[in-house]
Amino acid sequence: MEADKGKVCVTGGTGFVASWLIMRLLQHGYSVHTTIRPDPEHKRDVSFLTSLPGASEKLQVFEADMSVPESFEAAIIGCIGVFHVATPVDFENKEPEEVLVKRTIDGTLGILKACLNSRTVKRVVYTSSASAVEYSDKVADTMDESFWSDVDYIKSFKSYFVPYNICKTLTEKRALEFAEEHGLDLVTVIPSFIVGPFICPKFPGSVHTALAMTLGEREQYVFLLNVSMVHTDDVARAHIFLFEYPDAKGRFICSSHTITIEELSKFLSAKYPEFPIPKVESLKDIEGKKLPGVSSKKLLDSGFEFNYGLDEMFDEAIQCCKEKGYL
Repeated sequence: MEADKGKVCVTGGTGFVASWLIMRLLQHGYSVHTTIRPDPEHKRDVSFLTSLPGASEKLQVFEADMSVPESFEAAIIGCIGVFHVATPVDFENKEPEEVLVKRTIDGTLGILKACLNSRTVKRVVYTSSASAVEYSDKVADTMDESFWSDVDYIKSFKSYFVPYNICKTLTEKRALEFAEEHGLDLVTVIPSFIVGPFICPKFPGSVHTALAMTLGEREQYVFLLNVSMVHTDDVARAHIFLFEYPDAKGRFICSSHTITIEELSKFLSAKYPEFPIPKVESLKDIEGKKLPGVSSKKLLDSGFEFNYGLDEMFDEAIQCCKEKGYL
Protein backbone atom coordinates (compact mmCIF):
# COMPACT_ATOMS: atom_id res chain seq x y z
CA MET A 1 0.00 0.00 0.00
CA GLU A 2 1.24 3.47 -0.89
CA ALA A 3 0.89 6.53 1.33
CA ASP A 4 -2.52 8.24 1.47
CA LYS A 5 -3.12 10.11 -1.78
CA GLY A 6 -6.50 11.54 -0.85
CA LYS A 7 -10.13 10.58 -1.23
CA VAL A 8 -11.81 9.68 -4.54
CA CYS A 9 -15.29 8.48 -5.48
CA VAL A 10 -16.07 5.60 -7.86
CA THR A 11 -19.70 5.33 -9.00
CA GLY A 12 -21.29 1.96 -9.74
CA GLY A 13 -18.93 0.07 -7.44
CA THR A 14 -20.37 -3.42 -7.96
CA GLY A 15 -19.74 -3.32 -11.72
CA PHE A 16 -17.00 -5.03 -13.73
CA VAL A 17 -14.71 -2.04 -14.33
CA ALA A 18 -15.55 -0.13 -11.15
CA SER A 19 -14.81 -3.02 -8.79
CA TRP A 20 -11.41 -3.67 -10.39
CA LEU A 21 -10.69 0.09 -10.36
CA ILE A 22 -11.52 0.26 -6.63
CA MET A 23 -9.04 -2.55 -5.95
CA ARG A 24 -6.32 -0.71 -7.88
CA LEU A 25 -7.06 2.69 -6.27
CA LEU A 26 -6.76 1.16 -2.80
CA GLN A 27 -3.42 -0.33 -3.83
CA HIS A 28 -2.31 3.08 -5.12
CA GLY A 29 -2.94 4.64 -1.70
CA TYR A 30 -6.30 6.33 -2.27
CA SER A 31 -9.21 6.31 0.15
CA VAL A 32 -12.31 5.36 -1.84
CA HIS A 33 -15.97 6.24 -1.60
CA THR A 34 -18.08 4.06 -3.86
CA THR A 35 -21.77 4.06 -4.71
CA ILE A 36 -24.08 1.11 -5.17
CA ARG A 37 -27.77 1.05 -6.07
CA PRO A 38 -30.12 1.22 -3.06
CA ASP A 39 -30.92 -2.19 -1.62
CA PRO A 40 -33.80 -1.73 0.84
CA GLU A 41 -33.76 -5.38 1.91
CA HIS A 42 -29.96 -5.47 2.27
CA LYS A 43 -29.71 -8.67 0.26
CA ARG A 44 -26.90 -7.61 -2.05
CA ASP A 45 -23.55 -9.14 -1.13
CA VAL A 46 -20.77 -6.55 -1.46
CA SER A 47 -18.20 -8.58 0.44
CA PHE A 48 -16.12 -8.87 -2.76
CA LEU A 49 -15.51 -5.12 -2.29
CA THR A 50 -15.37 -4.84 1.48
CA SER A 51 -12.89 -7.73 1.71
CA LEU A 52 -10.38 -6.12 -0.68
CA PRO A 53 -6.94 -5.41 0.84
CA GLY A 54 -7.14 -2.05 2.61
CA ALA A 55 -10.93 -1.80 2.27
CA SER A 56 -11.67 -2.02 5.99
CA GLU A 57 -9.73 1.21 6.58
CA LYS A 58 -10.08 3.02 3.27
CA LEU A 59 -13.34 2.03 1.53
CA GLN A 60 -16.76 3.51 2.30
CA VAL A 61 -19.88 2.27 0.51
CA PHE A 62 -22.76 4.69 -0.16
CA GLU A 63 -26.17 4.04 -1.71
CA ALA A 64 -27.06 6.18 -4.73
CA ASP A 65 -29.30 5.89 -7.77
CA MET A 66 -28.85 7.44 -11.24
CA SER A 67 -32.59 8.22 -11.19
CA VAL A 68 -31.98 10.46 -8.15
CA PRO A 69 -28.80 12.37 -9.09
CA GLU A 70 -28.64 14.28 -5.79
CA SER A 71 -28.23 10.92 -4.02
CA PHE A 72 -24.56 10.97 -5.11
CA GLU A 73 -23.73 14.16 -3.21
CA ALA A 74 -22.86 12.46 0.11
CA ALA A 75 -20.34 10.16 -1.61
CA ILE A 76 -18.68 13.04 -3.48
CA ILE A 77 -18.24 15.42 -0.52
CA GLY A 78 -14.56 15.77 0.40
CA CYS A 79 -13.27 13.91 -2.67
CA ILE A 80 -10.44 15.20 -4.86
CA GLY A 81 -11.56 13.13 -7.83
CA VAL A 82 -14.57 11.26 -9.17
CA PHE A 83 -14.49 8.25 -11.47
CA HIS A 84 -17.97 8.09 -13.00
CA VAL A 85 -18.18 4.48 -14.12
CA ALA A 86 -21.83 3.71 -13.34
CA THR A 87 -24.16 3.27 -16.29
CA PRO A 88 -27.58 1.66 -16.53
CA VAL A 89 -27.21 -1.60 -18.47
CA ASP A 90 -30.41 -3.02 -19.93
CA PHE A 91 -29.51 -5.61 -22.56
CA GLU A 92 -32.95 -7.18 -22.13
CA ASN A 93 -34.49 -3.89 -23.30
CA LYS A 94 -37.11 -3.85 -20.57
CA GLU A 95 -37.62 -0.09 -20.84
CA PRO A 96 -37.83 2.30 -23.81
CA GLU A 97 -34.53 3.55 -25.17
CA GLU A 98 -35.59 7.21 -24.60
CA VAL A 99 -36.20 6.53 -20.89
CA LEU A 100 -32.81 4.84 -20.48
CA VAL A 101 -30.97 7.62 -22.33
CA LYS A 102 -32.69 10.38 -20.33
CA ARG A 103 -31.95 8.68 -17.00
CA THR A 104 -28.29 8.15 -17.92
CA ILE A 105 -27.74 11.73 -19.10
CA ASP A 106 -29.69 13.31 -16.22
CA GLY A 107 -27.88 11.11 -13.70
CA THR A 108 -24.48 11.98 -15.17
CA LEU A 109 -25.20 15.72 -15.23
CA GLY A 110 -26.40 15.52 -11.62
CA ILE A 111 -23.13 13.86 -10.63
CA LEU A 112 -21.11 16.52 -12.51
CA LYS A 113 -23.08 19.28 -10.72
CA ALA A 114 -22.29 17.64 -7.38
CA CYS A 115 -18.60 17.65 -8.39
CA LEU A 116 -18.79 21.39 -9.13
CA ASN A 117 -20.62 22.11 -5.86
CA SER A 118 -18.14 20.10 -3.81
CA ARG A 119 -15.35 22.66 -4.35
CA THR A 120 -12.87 19.84 -3.69
CA VAL A 121 -13.09 17.72 -6.87
CA LYS A 122 -10.11 18.55 -9.07
CA ARG A 123 -10.89 16.19 -11.96
CA VAL A 124 -13.63 13.85 -13.14
CA VAL A 125 -12.79 10.76 -15.18
CA TYR A 126 -15.82 9.51 -17.10
CA THR A 127 -15.95 5.96 -18.46
CA SER A 128 -17.31 5.94 -22.00
CA SER A 129 -17.05 3.13 -24.56
CA ALA A 130 -15.64 2.49 -28.01
CA SER A 131 -19.29 2.25 -29.07
CA ALA A 132 -19.28 6.07 -28.85
CA VAL A 133 -16.62 6.11 -31.60
CA GLU A 134 -17.00 3.13 -33.94
CA TYR A 135 -20.53 3.38 -35.34
CA SER A 136 -20.74 5.71 -38.32
CA ASP A 137 -20.66 5.57 -42.11
CA LYS A 138 -17.33 7.44 -42.19
CA VAL A 139 -14.81 5.18 -43.88
CA ALA A 140 -11.64 4.57 -41.88
CA ASP A 141 -9.63 1.45 -41.07
CA THR A 142 -8.81 2.85 -37.65
CA MET A 143 -10.71 5.50 -35.73
CA ASP A 144 -9.37 7.98 -33.17
CA GLU A 145 -10.95 10.39 -30.68
CA SER A 146 -12.10 12.78 -33.44
CA PHE A 147 -14.76 10.23 -34.52
CA TRP A 148 -18.22 10.09 -32.95
CA SER A 149 -20.81 7.37 -33.43
CA ASP A 150 -23.97 8.29 -35.31
CA VAL A 151 -27.16 7.37 -33.46
CA ASP A 152 -29.11 6.51 -36.63
CA TYR A 153 -26.24 4.28 -37.78
CA ILE A 154 -26.23 2.52 -34.37
CA LYS A 155 -29.96 1.82 -34.76
CA SER A 156 -29.34 0.13 -38.12
CA PHE A 157 -27.53 -2.71 -36.29
CA LYS A 158 -30.72 -4.03 -34.69
CA SER A 159 -28.95 -5.71 -31.76
CA TYR A 160 -29.66 -5.75 -28.04
CA PHE A 161 -26.59 -3.50 -27.58
CA VAL A 162 -28.33 -0.59 -29.40
CA PRO A 163 -29.74 1.29 -26.35
CA TYR A 164 -26.44 0.90 -24.47
CA ASN A 165 -24.44 2.19 -27.47
CA ILE A 166 -26.75 5.18 -27.89
CA CYS A 167 -26.54 5.91 -24.15
CA LYS A 168 -22.74 5.87 -24.13
CA THR A 169 -22.52 8.13 -27.20
CA LEU A 170 -25.01 10.79 -26.13
CA THR A 171 -23.94 10.81 -22.48
CA GLU A 172 -20.24 11.26 -23.24
CA LYS A 173 -21.06 14.09 -25.64
CA ARG A 174 -23.26 15.85 -23.08
CA ALA A 175 -20.73 15.34 -20.26
CA LEU A 176 -17.96 16.98 -22.31
CA GLU A 177 -20.27 19.87 -23.25
CA PHE A 178 -21.29 20.40 -19.60
CA ALA A 179 -17.64 20.37 -18.48
CA GLU A 180 -16.74 22.91 -21.16
CA GLU A 181 -19.67 25.17 -20.21
CA HIS A 182 -18.89 25.12 -16.48
CA GLY A 183 -15.09 24.94 -16.43
CA LEU A 184 -15.04 21.45 -14.95
CA ASP A 185 -11.87 19.41 -15.54
CA LEU A 186 -13.21 16.22 -17.14
CA VAL A 187 -11.50 13.54 -19.21
CA THR A 188 -13.17 10.53 -20.78
CA VAL A 189 -11.76 7.01 -21.06
CA ILE A 190 -13.02 5.09 -24.09
CA PRO A 191 -12.29 1.38 -23.62
CA SER A 192 -12.85 -1.16 -26.38
CA PHE A 193 -14.04 -4.70 -25.51
CA ILE A 194 -12.71 -5.35 -22.01
CA VAL A 195 -11.42 -8.91 -21.65
CA GLY A 196 -9.68 -10.43 -18.65
CA PRO A 197 -10.22 -11.25 -14.99
CA PHE A 198 -13.03 -9.84 -12.86
CA ILE A 199 -13.87 -9.71 -9.16
CA CYS A 200 -17.57 -8.88 -9.48
CA PRO A 201 -19.91 -11.89 -9.11
CA LYS A 202 -21.81 -11.15 -12.34
CA PHE A 203 -20.43 -12.46 -15.66
CA PRO A 204 -19.36 -9.26 -17.51
CA GLY A 205 -20.99 -8.89 -20.92
CA SER A 206 -17.79 -8.09 -22.84
CA VAL A 207 -15.97 -11.11 -21.34
CA HIS A 208 -18.97 -13.31 -22.16
CA THR A 209 -19.00 -12.17 -25.79
CA ALA A 210 -15.20 -12.44 -26.16
CA LEU A 211 -15.44 -16.06 -24.96
CA ALA A 212 -18.38 -16.89 -27.25
CA MET A 213 -16.27 -19.38 -29.25
CA THR A 214 -15.28 -21.29 -26.12
CA LEU A 215 -18.92 -21.30 -24.99
CA GLY A 216 -20.31 -22.28 -28.43
CA GLU A 217 -22.62 -19.23 -28.55
CA ARG A 218 -22.76 -18.67 -32.29
CA GLU A 219 -25.31 -15.84 -32.05
CA GLN A 220 -22.55 -13.71 -30.45
CA TYR A 221 -20.00 -14.24 -33.26
CA VAL A 222 -21.35 -11.25 -35.20
CA PHE A 223 -19.78 -8.98 -32.54
CA LEU A 224 -16.36 -10.58 -33.13
CA LEU A 225 -15.99 -9.95 -36.88
CA ASN A 226 -13.32 -7.33 -36.20
CA VAL A 227 -13.00 -6.62 -32.50
CA SER A 228 -10.76 -4.25 -30.55
CA MET A 229 -9.85 -5.48 -27.06
CA VAL A 230 -8.11 -4.38 -23.89
CA HIS A 231 -7.22 -6.11 -20.61
CA THR A 232 -9.27 -5.32 -17.48
CA ASP A 233 -6.24 -4.10 -15.55
CA ASP A 234 -5.00 -1.86 -18.37
CA VAL A 235 -8.39 -0.11 -18.35
CA ALA A 236 -8.23 0.47 -14.58
CA ARG A 237 -4.63 1.66 -14.85
CA ALA A 238 -5.59 4.07 -17.66
CA HIS A 239 -8.29 5.61 -15.46
CA ILE A 240 -5.78 6.26 -12.68
CA PHE A 241 -3.12 7.46 -15.13
CA LEU A 242 -5.51 10.00 -16.67
CA PHE A 243 -6.62 11.19 -13.25
CA GLU A 244 -3.01 11.81 -12.24
CA TYR A 245 -1.60 13.05 -15.58
CA PRO A 246 -1.75 16.88 -15.35
CA ASP A 247 -2.02 17.57 -19.09
CA ALA A 248 -4.89 15.15 -19.79
CA LYS A 249 -7.69 16.80 -21.75
CA GLY A 250 -10.74 15.49 -23.59
CA ARG A 251 -11.21 11.94 -24.87
CA PHE A 252 -8.77 9.01 -24.63
CA ILE A 253 -9.28 5.68 -26.41
CA CYS A 254 -7.97 2.72 -24.40
CA SER A 255 -7.48 -0.34 -26.61
CA SER A 256 -4.41 -2.50 -27.11
CA HIS A 257 -5.36 -5.08 -29.79
CA THR A 258 -7.65 -5.46 -32.81
CA ILE A 259 -8.31 -8.95 -34.15
CA THR A 260 -10.58 -10.45 -36.83
CA ILE A 261 -12.85 -13.40 -36.12
CA GLU A 262 -10.66 -15.63 -38.32
CA GLU A 263 -7.52 -14.64 -36.41
CA LEU A 264 -9.34 -15.14 -33.11
CA SER A 265 -10.44 -18.64 -34.17
CA LYS A 266 -6.84 -19.61 -35.01
CA PHE A 267 -5.49 -18.05 -31.80
CA LEU A 268 -8.03 -19.81 -29.56
CA SER A 269 -7.73 -23.18 -31.38
CA ALA A 270 -3.96 -23.23 -30.94
CA LYS A 271 -4.05 -22.04 -27.34
CA TYR A 272 -7.02 -23.93 -25.92
CA PRO A 273 -7.37 -27.32 -27.66
CA GLU A 274 -9.68 -28.46 -24.84
CA PHE A 275 -12.47 -26.23 -26.25
CA PRO A 276 -14.36 -27.02 -29.49
CA ILE A 277 -13.35 -23.74 -31.17
CA PRO A 278 -15.06 -23.36 -34.57
CA LYS A 279 -12.78 -23.67 -37.59
CA VAL A 280 -12.21 -20.66 -39.82
CA GLU A 281 -14.18 -22.26 -42.70
CA SER A 282 -17.31 -22.46 -40.55
CA LEU A 283 -17.23 -18.71 -39.90
CA LYS A 284 -17.59 -17.57 -43.50
CA ASP A 285 -21.39 -17.29 -43.25
CA ILE A 286 -21.36 -14.98 -40.21
CA GLU A 287 -23.03 -11.85 -41.54
CA GLY A 288 -22.81 -8.43 -39.98
CA LYS A 289 -21.15 -5.05 -40.13
CA LYS A 290 -17.42 -5.19 -39.57
CA LEU A 291 -16.41 -2.42 -37.18
CA PRO A 292 -13.15 -0.53 -37.72
CA GLY A 293 -10.32 -0.73 -35.21
CA VAL A 294 -9.64 2.09 -32.75
CA SER A 295 -6.35 3.85 -32.05
CA SER A 296 -4.86 4.52 -28.59
CA LYS A 297 -2.12 6.78 -30.01
CA LYS A 298 -3.23 9.78 -27.90
CA LEU A 299 -3.07 7.75 -24.67
CA LEU A 300 0.30 6.19 -25.58
CA ASP A 301 1.74 9.57 -26.59
CA SER A 302 0.79 10.83 -23.11
CA GLY A 303 3.13 8.24 -21.60
CA PHE A 304 0.79 5.36 -20.79
CA GLU A 305 1.93 1.81 -21.53
CA PHE A 306 -0.19 -1.31 -21.94
CA ASN A 307 0.98 -4.19 -19.74
CA TYR A 308 -1.03 -7.08 -21.18
CA GLY A 309 -1.47 -8.96 -24.45
CA LEU A 310 -4.10 -11.32 -25.86
CA ASP A 311 -2.52 -14.26 -24.01
CA GLU A 312 -3.13 -12.67 -20.61
CA MET A 313 -6.59 -11.39 -21.57
CA PHE A 314 -7.86 -14.86 -22.46
CA ASP A 315 -5.83 -16.91 -19.96
CA GLU A 316 -7.04 -14.79 -17.05
CA ALA A 317 -10.62 -14.48 -18.32
CA ILE A 318 -10.90 -18.27 -18.77
CA GLN A 319 -9.29 -18.98 -15.40
CA CYS A 320 -11.67 -16.54 -13.72
CA CYS A 321 -14.71 -18.06 -15.45
CA LYS A 322 -13.66 -21.55 -14.37
CA GLU A 323 -13.27 -20.41 -10.75
CA LYS A 324 -16.70 -18.75 -10.80
CA GLY A 325 -18.41 -21.67 -12.56
CA TYR A 326 -19.11 -19.99 -15.90
CA LEU A 327 -16.96 -22.45 -17.86
